[in-house]
Amino acid sequence: MATDVPLRVPRHRVHPNARWFWAIQGLAPTVLLAVLGTGLAVLLPDDAPGWLRGIAAVLPWLAVPVGLLLVVVAPLLRYQVHRWEITAEAVYTLEGWLVRVWRIVPVARIQTVDTTRGPVQQLLGLATVMVRTASHAGSTGIWHLDAATADAVAHDLALRANAVPDDAS
Repeated sequence: MATDVPLRVPRHRVHPNARWFWAIQGLAPTVLLAVLGTGLAVLLPDDAPGWLRGIAAVLPWLAVPVGLLLVVVAPLLRYQVHRWEITAEAVYTLEGWLVRVWRIVPVARIQTVDTTRGPVQQLLGLATVMVRTASHAGSTGIWHLDAATADAVAHDLALRANAVPDDAS
C-alpha cells in the first residue's frame, strides 16, 4: 500500500457542541483578566504611580473585548475551520483559527488509537480520538466528536490499522 496520499480538505466538521467547549475555554483567561484587573485596582495604594493606576483602571475593561474574542468569535471561527475525514488510505485533519494545521496520517502508519473525554467534553457529550504513529510528528487528534461517533471511529481505525499487512513500527 502506498503511503503517498494527496492533501485534501477534510469533509466532516466537529460536533456543534465544540463551540460551547471553546467558549468555556475562553472564559478562563477572560475571568482571570477581569479579576486581576479589579483586584489590582482595589489593592493598589493611593500613592501608587500614575502609570500603574492607569493600567489598573484599564485592565478590567480589557476583559470585555478579550471575552468577546475568546468566548464568541473564536469558537465560531474554529467551528468553521476544524474538520476531519477518514478514507481507506488516511486520516485527514484540519485545525486552527490563527495558525491552520493540516495533518495526514496514512492508515499503514497508525500504531495506536485512543479515545479520551475530559470533564468538559463529558458534560457536552464530546470525545477526542487520538491517532498515534511511531513519530510524534505524524500523530493527530480528531477533536470534539460526539462520544458515539468517537467510539465508532476509534474502533474502525483500530481494525483498519490491524488489517495492514506490514507492521507500522
